[in-house]
Amino acid sequence: MRKIRMLTLMLCIAVSVLGAAGGAAAEEKAKSTGKTAAAADLAPNARSAILMDAGTGTIIYEKNSHDKLPPASITKIMTMLLTVEALDEGRLQLTDMVRTSEYAASMGGSQIFLEPGEEMTVDEMLKGIAMASGNDASVAMAEKIAGSESAFVDMMNSKAEELGLKDTHFANCNGLPAENHYSSAHDIAVISRELLKHERIIKYTGSYQDYLRKDTEKPFWLVNTNKLVRFYTGADGLKTGYTSEAKFCLSATAARDGLRAVAVVLGEPNTKTRNSEVSGMFDYLFSQYKVHTIYKPGDAIGTLKVEKGVKKELPLTAKETYSVLLKKGVTQEGIRNEVVLQEDIKAPVAADQTIGKLVVYQGTSVIKEYELKAGEDVAKAGWWKLFKRTAGSLFTID
Repeated sequence: MRKIRMLTLMLCIAVSVLGAAGGAAAEEKAKSTGKTAAAADLAPNARSAILMDAGTGTIIYEKNSHDKLPPASITKIMTMLLTVEALDEGRLQLTDMVRTSEYAASMGGSQIFLEPGEEMTVDEMLKGIAMASGNDASVAMAEKIAGSESAFVDMMNSKAEELGLKDTHFANCNGLPAENHYSSAHDIAVISRELLKHERIIKYTGSYQDYLRKDTEKPFWLVNTNKLVRFYTGADGLKTGYTSEAKFCLSATAARDGLRAVAVVLGEPNTKTRNSEVSGMFDYLFSQYKVHTIYKPGDAIGTLKVEKGVKKELPLTAKETYSVLLKKGVTQEGIRNEVVLQEDIKAPVAADQTIGKLVVYQGTSVIKEYELKAGEDVAKAGWWKLFKRTAGSLFTID
């Protein structure tokens, strides 16, 4: 009996020691990744989820984030992205009229009840897509931009490839159930972050209510399907989704104190749980993290030497905010950056050509890299210009 008691006591001690060691190892791993144990249960009911800082692209939390799942109407984030790109590039105007085809009007599910032949402006169609999740408006917009929905879907898949997305393939522009139509929480967060670079979209995704056909016999009251834009401080987008296969989905964004969060949940059991878990994800990021800005748009970064160009040097300025995400309580000491330029850059140089990178360190560890691009074209200099430049270096003349 004494031996049994001794063995039992030894077993208990061993289990206690192993448990403590395992807990310490888990805590150390959490510290090294920047993800604390508290973040582990942010979306317990979601099939897949991710929390990202939109400014830096830093992932705070993820759960099955690369699982390929039906995205339902979150698909429309890519539809909106291609639409605002066309607007920013001048291929579309907000006042352009969009005609509704019979095919577009035939879409079921969420819709703004467009009739065949009905026309609305691009501005109105964007309201219908962003706020009411109009399947009909999405198809009408796709046909306006690409000529047909199938051609637009090709554009969607090309954009996904351009963004480096590995878990995404689109079969339509609105998210209605279709074979070979899937995405992941990770990829949706990347698309959402890209869409947020076009600030005009917040006007649509952040509005809680509006009207279409307001001064007609058939006014249509729009109420945003994303209730967080009304009930969560700082929330201003982006898109909800639901089908019986996908369950309740949401890609949401909110901004506070210089931070912008993107949270994506897929496969939630109901809207209440979906909204509650996304709100909790936002709360976690805003309470635990802060942003450290390195360069603001327009700040001077350095100088690029250009061989054989009409200009010998090209000033480098920040084209966006370059920043890093830090845990609150972590000092900014030890945060440094280095500009690493490609060697022997020769003219011609094109605007937006990649010419190097900005590397941000915390101590000796790289915590962020930003791609640097030329801010303007630099043409190749003619032989006479190059001759005078060479002579000038020899005889101090120009």
